[in-house]
Amino acid sequence: MPSASRQSTATRNATRRGADDIPLAQRTISPALKRRPVLRIALTAAGAAFLTAGALVVVFPQPLRRLMAPPPVQGLQARVGLDGRLLGHFPYGEASAADLVAIAPGVQLHRDAASALLRLQDAAAADGIDLRVLSAYRSIDLQKQIFFDVKSERNQSALERAQVSAPPGFSEHSTGYAVDLGDGNAPDTNLSASFKSTPAFAWLQAHANRFHFTLSFPEGNAQGVNYEPWHWRFEGSAEALKTFEAAQRLNR
Repeated sequence: MPSASRQSTATRNATRRGADDIPLAQRTISPALKRRPVLRIALTAAGAAFLTAGALVVVFPQPLRRLMAPPPVQGLQARVGLDGRLLGHFPYGEASAADLVAIAPGVQLHRDAASALLRLQDAAAADGIDLRVLSAYRSIDLQKQIFFDVKSERNQSALERAQVSAPPGFSEHSTGYAVDLGDGNAPDTNLSASFKSTPAFAWLQAHANRFHFTLSFPEGNAQGVNYEPWHWRFEGSAEALKTFEAAQRLNR
Protein backbone atom coordinates (compact mmCIF):
# COMPACT_ATOMS: atom_id res chain seq x y z
CA MET A 1 0.00 0.00 0.00
CA PRO A 2 1.53 3.36 -1.03
CA SER A 3 2.65 5.60 1.77
CA ALA A 4 0.95 8.91 2.60
CA SER A 5 3.84 10.87 1.16
CA ARG A 6 3.59 9.01 -2.15
CA GLN A 7 -0.17 9.69 -2.31
CA SER A 8 0.37 13.39 -1.65
CA THR A 9 3.01 13.60 -4.40
CA ALA A 10 0.73 11.81 -6.87
CA THR A 11 -2.13 14.16 -6.05
CA ARG A 12 0.06 17.24 -6.60
CA ASN A 13 1.30 15.86 -9.91
CA ALA A 14 -2.25 15.17 -11.09
CA THR A 15 -3.33 18.69 -10.15
CA ARG A 16 -0.32 20.13 -12.00
CA ARG A 17 -1.10 18.07 -15.10
CA GLY A 18 -4.73 19.24 -15.00
CA ALA A 19 -3.64 22.87 -14.83
CA ASP A 20 -1.17 22.33 -17.64
CA ASP A 21 -4.00 21.09 -19.86
CA ILE A 22 -5.76 24.54 -19.62
CA PRO A 23 -4.64 27.02 -22.34
CA LEU A 24 -2.35 29.76 -21.09
CA ALA A 25 -4.74 32.56 -22.15
CA GLN A 26 -7.52 31.09 -20.02
CA ARG A 27 -5.25 30.39 -17.07
CA THR A 28 -3.91 33.93 -16.91
CA ILE A 29 -7.12 36.00 -17.61
CA SER A 30 -8.22 38.07 -14.62
CA PRO A 31 -11.82 38.17 -13.24
CA ALA A 32 -12.02 41.86 -14.24
CA LEU A 33 -11.21 40.99 -17.85
CA LYS A 34 -13.83 38.23 -17.78
CA ARG A 35 -16.45 40.84 -16.87
CA ARG A 36 -15.54 43.19 -19.74
CA PRO A 37 -17.59 41.40 -22.45
CA VAL A 38 -20.73 41.80 -20.31
CA LEU A 39 -20.01 45.50 -19.85
CA ARG A 40 -19.28 45.89 -23.55
CA ILE A 41 -22.59 44.25 -24.46
CA ALA A 42 -24.47 46.53 -22.06
CA LEU A 43 -22.82 49.65 -23.46
CA THR A 44 -23.50 48.52 -27.02
CA ALA A 45 -27.18 47.93 -26.22
CA ALA A 46 -27.47 51.33 -24.56
CA GLY A 47 -25.84 53.02 -27.54
CA ALA A 48 -28.18 51.23 -29.94
CA ALA A 49 -31.20 52.30 -27.92
CA PHE A 50 -29.99 55.92 -27.92
CA LEU A 51 -29.44 55.88 -31.67
CA THR A 52 -32.86 54.30 -32.23
CA ALA A 53 -34.55 56.98 -30.11
CA GLY A 54 -32.71 59.67 -32.04
CA ALA A 55 -33.77 58.16 -35.35
CA LEU A 56 -37.40 58.07 -34.22
CA VAL A 57 -37.26 61.75 -33.29
CA VAL A 58 -35.89 62.57 -36.76
CA VAL A 59 -38.20 60.28 -38.75
CA PHE A 60 -41.37 60.61 -36.66
CA PRO A 61 -41.14 64.02 -34.94
CA GLN A 62 -44.85 64.86 -34.94
CA PRO A 63 -46.18 61.65 -33.31
CA LEU A 64 -43.53 61.83 -30.59
CA ARG A 65 -44.14 65.53 -30.05
CA ARG A 66 -47.87 64.90 -29.63
CA LEU A 67 -47.21 62.01 -27.26
CA MET A 68 -44.94 64.14 -25.08
CA ALA A 69 -46.99 67.33 -25.24
CA PRO A 70 -49.58 68.15 -22.55
CA PRO A 71 -53.28 67.79 -23.43
CA PRO A 72 -54.30 70.69 -25.73
CA VAL A 73 -57.39 71.61 -23.70
CA GLN A 74 -57.05 72.35 -20.00
CA GLY A 75 -59.32 70.10 -17.97
CA LEU A 76 -59.71 67.57 -20.76
CA GLN A 77 -57.46 64.52 -20.39
CA ALA A 78 -57.32 63.60 -24.05
CA ARG A 79 -54.59 63.93 -26.66
CA VAL A 80 -54.71 64.68 -30.35
CA GLY A 81 -54.34 61.88 -32.87
CA LEU A 82 -51.81 61.65 -35.66
CA ASP A 83 -54.10 63.70 -37.95
CA GLY A 84 -54.50 66.46 -35.37
CA ARG A 85 -57.99 65.55 -34.25
CA LEU A 86 -59.14 65.65 -30.65
CA LEU A 87 -62.04 63.30 -29.89
CA GLY A 88 -62.96 63.37 -33.58
CA HIS A 89 -62.71 67.13 -34.12
CA PHE A 90 -60.06 68.95 -36.15
CA PRO A 91 -58.34 72.03 -34.66
CA TYR A 92 -59.59 75.43 -35.83
CA GLY A 93 -58.40 78.94 -35.15
CA GLU A 94 -60.58 81.85 -34.16
CA ALA A 95 -61.77 84.34 -36.77
CA SER A 96 -60.37 87.84 -36.39
CA ALA A 97 -62.77 90.59 -35.38
CA ALA A 98 -61.99 92.44 -38.61
CA ASP A 99 -63.38 89.54 -40.67
CA LEU A 100 -66.67 89.25 -38.76
CA VAL A 101 -69.91 91.03 -39.67
CA ALA A 102 -73.28 91.02 -37.93
CA ILE A 103 -76.08 89.08 -39.60
CA ALA A 104 -78.53 89.57 -36.71
CA PRO A 105 -78.38 91.16 -33.25
CA GLY A 106 -75.59 89.36 -31.40
CA VAL A 107 -74.94 86.96 -34.30
CA GLN A 108 -71.81 87.20 -36.47
CA LEU A 109 -70.24 85.36 -39.39
CA HIS A 110 -67.15 85.74 -41.52
CA ARG A 111 -67.97 88.37 -44.15
CA ASP A 112 -67.60 85.86 -47.02
CA ALA A 113 -69.96 83.36 -45.39
CA ALA A 114 -72.40 86.10 -44.36
CA SER A 115 -73.04 87.39 -47.87
CA ALA A 116 -73.51 83.85 -49.18
CA LEU A 117 -75.88 82.99 -46.33
CA LEU A 118 -78.07 86.02 -47.00
CA ARG A 119 -78.39 84.99 -50.65
CA LEU A 120 -79.22 81.43 -49.56
CA GLN A 121 -81.95 82.67 -47.20
CA ASP A 122 -83.43 84.91 -49.89
CA ALA A 123 -83.56 82.01 -52.34
CA ALA A 124 -85.17 79.77 -49.74
CA ALA A 125 -87.76 82.43 -48.89
CA ALA A 126 -88.64 82.70 -52.59
CA ASP A 127 -89.49 78.99 -52.43
CA GLY A 128 -91.57 79.39 -49.27
CA ILE A 129 -88.86 78.14 -46.88
CA ASP A 130 -88.18 80.05 -43.66
CA LEU A 131 -84.52 79.36 -42.82
CA ARG A 132 -83.57 80.61 -39.37
CA VAL A 133 -80.01 81.10 -38.04
CA LEU A 134 -79.74 79.39 -34.65
CA SER A 135 -76.02 79.84 -34.07
CA ALA A 136 -73.07 81.19 -36.02
CA TYR A 137 -69.63 82.44 -34.92
CA ARG A 138 -68.57 81.40 -31.42
CA SER A 139 -65.39 82.51 -29.72
CA ILE A 140 -63.15 79.84 -28.24
CA ASP A 141 -64.07 81.12 -24.75
CA LEU A 142 -67.78 80.72 -25.50
CA GLN A 143 -67.17 77.25 -26.90
CA LYS A 144 -65.34 76.37 -23.69
CA GLN A 145 -68.40 77.31 -21.66
CA ILE A 146 -70.74 75.40 -23.95
CA PHE A 147 -68.58 72.29 -23.88
CA PHE A 148 -67.72 72.05 -20.19
CA ASP A 149 -70.87 73.52 -18.62
CA VAL A 150 -73.28 71.32 -20.57
CA LYS A 151 -70.96 68.33 -20.12
CA SER A 152 -71.22 68.83 -16.37
CA GLU A 153 -74.99 69.44 -16.40
CA ARG A 154 -75.64 66.28 -18.40
CA ASN A 155 -73.08 64.19 -16.50
CA GLN A 156 -71.40 63.30 -19.80
CA SER A 157 -67.94 61.92 -20.34
CA ALA A 158 -65.60 63.92 -22.57
CA LEU A 159 -66.09 61.40 -25.37
CA GLU A 160 -69.88 61.54 -25.08
CA ARG A 161 -69.88 65.33 -25.09
CA ALA A 162 -67.50 65.51 -28.06
CA GLN A 163 -69.94 63.49 -30.16
CA VAL A 164 -72.38 66.40 -30.04
CA SER A 165 -70.17 69.43 -29.33
CA ALA A 166 -66.56 70.24 -30.20
CA PRO A 167 -64.00 71.02 -27.49
CA PRO A 168 -62.77 74.64 -27.41
CA GLY A 169 -60.22 75.27 -30.14
CA PHE A 170 -61.71 72.46 -32.24
CA SER A 171 -65.05 73.94 -33.30
CA GLU A 172 -65.94 74.97 -36.85
CA HIS A 173 -68.03 77.76 -35.36
CA SER A 174 -64.90 79.57 -34.16
CA THR A 175 -63.78 80.05 -37.78
CA GLY A 176 -66.81 82.20 -38.57
CA TYR A 177 -67.68 79.91 -41.48
CA ALA A 178 -70.13 77.54 -39.74
CA VAL A 179 -73.80 78.10 -39.06
CA ASP A 180 -76.64 76.17 -37.42
CA LEU A 181 -79.92 76.47 -39.31
CA GLY A 182 -83.51 75.74 -38.37
CA ASP A 183 -86.94 75.71 -39.95
CA GLY A 184 -89.00 78.72 -38.86
CA ASN A 185 -92.14 76.69 -39.46
CA ALA A 186 -90.97 73.76 -37.30
CA PRO A 187 -89.09 75.24 -34.32
CA ASP A 188 -89.50 72.04 -32.33
CA THR A 189 -86.92 70.43 -34.63
CA ASN A 190 -84.22 73.00 -33.85
CA LEU A 191 -80.82 71.41 -33.15
CA SER A 192 -82.41 67.98 -33.37
CA ALA A 193 -81.95 65.03 -35.70
CA SER A 194 -85.65 65.43 -36.52
CA PHE A 195 -84.68 68.54 -38.53
CA LYS A 196 -83.83 66.12 -41.36
CA SER A 197 -87.58 65.57 -41.91
CA THR A 198 -88.39 69.27 -42.41
CA PRO A 199 -88.95 71.09 -45.72
CA ALA A 200 -86.05 73.38 -44.77
CA PHE A 201 -83.58 70.50 -44.67
CA ALA A 202 -84.91 69.06 -47.93
CA TRP A 203 -84.40 72.46 -49.55
CA LEU A 204 -80.86 72.72 -48.18
CA GLN A 205 -79.97 69.32 -49.54
CA ALA A 206 -81.17 70.39 -52.97
CA HIS A 207 -79.75 73.94 -53.06
CA ALA A 208 -77.11 74.63 -50.38
CA ASN A 209 -74.19 73.69 -52.64
CA ARG A 210 -75.12 76.48 -55.04
CA PHE A 211 -74.26 78.91 -52.27
CA HIS A 212 -71.11 76.99 -51.23
CA PHE A 213 -72.55 75.53 -48.03
CA THR A 214 -72.01 71.86 -47.19
CA LEU A 215 -73.24 69.60 -44.41
CA SER A 216 -70.41 69.22 -41.92
CA PHE A 217 -71.46 66.03 -40.14
CA PRO A 218 -73.58 63.76 -42.34
CA GLU A 219 -74.77 60.35 -41.20
CA GLY A 220 -71.90 57.92 -40.68
CA ASN A 221 -69.23 60.61 -41.05
CA ALA A 222 -65.63 59.44 -40.65
CA GLN A 223 -64.98 61.87 -37.80
CA GLY A 224 -67.31 59.92 -35.53
CA VAL A 225 -69.39 63.01 -34.70
CA ASN A 226 -73.13 62.54 -34.31
CA TYR A 227 -75.30 63.31 -37.33
CA GLU A 228 -76.13 67.04 -37.33
CA PRO A 229 -78.47 67.94 -40.20
CA TRP A 230 -78.63 71.55 -38.95
CA HIS A 231 -74.85 72.24 -39.03
CA TRP A 232 -73.52 73.66 -42.33
CA ARG A 233 -70.20 75.26 -43.22
CA PHE A 234 -69.20 77.68 -45.94
CA GLU A 235 -66.54 76.57 -48.44
CA GLY A 236 -66.88 79.31 -51.05
CA SER A 237 -63.45 80.95 -50.76
CA ALA A 238 -59.84 79.83 -50.97
CA GLU A 239 -59.37 80.56 -47.28
CA ALA A 240 -62.43 78.54 -46.30
CA LEU A 241 -61.40 75.61 -48.49
CA LYS A 242 -57.96 75.62 -46.87
CA THR A 243 -59.51 75.78 -43.41
CA PHE A 244 -61.60 72.65 -43.94
CA GLU A 245 -59.23 70.73 -46.24
CA ALA A 246 -58.36 68.09 -43.62
CA ALA A 247 -62.03 67.40 -42.84
CA GLN A 248 -62.87 67.20 -46.55
CA ARG A 249 -60.07 64.72 -47.17
CA LEU A 250 -61.11 62.50 -44.28
CA ASN A 251 -64.78 62.42 -45.23
CA ARG A 252 -64.37 61.80 -48.96
